[in-house]
Amino acid sequence: MFDMLSFCGCSLRRLGVDYIDLYQIHWPDRYVPMFGETDYDPSRQYASIPMEEQLEALGKGVESGKIRYIGLSNETPYGLMKFLQLSVDFQLRSKILTVQNSYNLLCRNFDAGLAECCHHERISLLAYSPMAMGILSGKYHSSDDSGPPDARMNLFKGRYSEGESRYNLQNPKLESAVKEYRRIGVKYGISPSILAVAFVLRHPLVGSAVFGATKLWQLEEVLQATRVHLCEEILAEIDDVHARYP
Repeated sequence: MFDMLSFCGCSLRRLGVDYIDLYQIHWPDRYVPMFGETDYDPSRQYASIPMEEQLEALGKGVESGKIRYIGLSNETPYGLMKFLQLSVDFQLRSKILTVQNSYNLLCRNFDAGLAECCHHERISLLAYSPMAMGILSGKYHSSDDSGPPDARMNLFKGRYSEGESRYNLQNPKLESAVKEYRRIGVKYGISPSILAVAFVLRHPLVGSAVFGATKLWQLEEVLQATRVHLCEEILAEIDDVHARYP
């Protein structure tokens, strides 16, 4: 087991703080369907660090006072519930409080299984990629069908496995879905970006949305989304699009 306390100590010194508020495991250290995959393939399992060992390390961080709370990321219902079971067995001072998974209009996998787990176990979703890597802004499906040259999926074209596998810009169904969501926004006087973020924030299990803004106006749009209420009519139209382009 790697020296968790030493690594935490180094991080705290670099940050100039006394403790880490929330320490999350970024990726499951085992095979799980990733980057838009939905089917589990048992043959792809590989040797990994046992969950017990991971929790033992996290527990030492909590007991030392270097970590206040712990969470997971990119997890599955099985992984979340297994970690919760083990945290009880290990009698950790801090149970799993968050799971940080992708959630947006184009990726609603969370609702299929994790939502029930989080509801009953009182765990918050930290929703990352609320605008599907900027795709829901509509900028990649403008008149020239390429988007701004400084957009992430153009800057890192061919090197961004997550974006290019989960959100294939050449997929006509994805393009149709984006245009339909944009149509809803226009109908109700809401920009596509604000509609996308407001949709995520309206979810009762979402504790926060994790986004990236490289320009001030992008940040301003996200902040506007926190003040937008999506009525039942808008949500019904969104669900209709999702049913046609799941």
